[in-house]
Amino acid sequence: MNASHSAVAAASASGTDLLLWVAFPYICLAVFVAGHVWRYRQDQFGWTTHTSQLLEHRWLRWGSPLFHLGAFMVIAGHVVGLAVPDTWTEAVGITEHAYHTTAVWAGSVAGVAMVAGLGMLCARRLLTRSIRLGTDRSDKLLFPLLSATVLLGITATAAHNVFGAGYDYRSTVSVWFRGLFVLQPHPEAIAGAPLLFQLHALTACLLFAAWPFTRLVHVWSAPVGYLARPYLVYRRRATVAPAPSAGGRPRSATNSRRAA
Repeated sequence: MNASHSAVAAASASGTDLLLWVAFPYICLAVFVAGHVWRYRQDQFGWTTHTSQLLEHRWLRWGSPLFHLGAFMVIAGHVVGLAVPDTWTEAVGITEHAYHTTAVWAGSVAGVAMVAGLGMLCARRLLTRSIRLGTDRSDKLLFPLLSATVLLGITATAAHNVFGAGYDYRSTVSVWFRGLFVLQPHPEAIAGAPLLFQLHALTACLLFAAWPFTRLVHVWSAPVGYLARPYLVYRRRATVAPAPSAGGRPRSATNSRRAA
């Protein structure tokens, strides 16, 4: 029943909708997977964050925690909002109104923290000459693309769910997103979504395609094992007292070596 419905919906979609919301996401996902395999096999030594802390640390001290904390909250919100159907949240007692109220305000706080942190990191990279000169081509692609994705998401939420009448993306964008992973795409679900949500989805697809070729690969190398690592015990090396001289006074280390 679902497969036949998906086939009818896909057949009724226009060629542009099929290209944007079916072909393009699958191409980006294929690049995401194949790119990670290639990067791991060809560039394991470059699988790092390319940190520049030694060049500048004042902006990094505040920008990096803000960005990462906001990013973790935003990712968690997207997982719940896109991957979890609304029937599941209602089944555990979370009403639609309670979900959207929590999602809007928690998402706004997370988005502001992420934007503030990302702004500090971008300003640091642009204003610090040594860091600017060390910026490679992947960073020149990553930072504008990541900034566009984040700002479009914040703008869409603010325009429609904070200052606007409200928009239930779980009945459109979420349906399209889940359909991609079960091989039952619903291009018509997102084709009628507001433009800001569509642009946010397209830039997110581009970000996933660029992911394996940028510093974002360090996400898969998070030092989770460090939390369970046993303590390292450091012992102080015992000092050897200098041998006494013939007169009873301790000889210096130099005299001891000469005497030896």
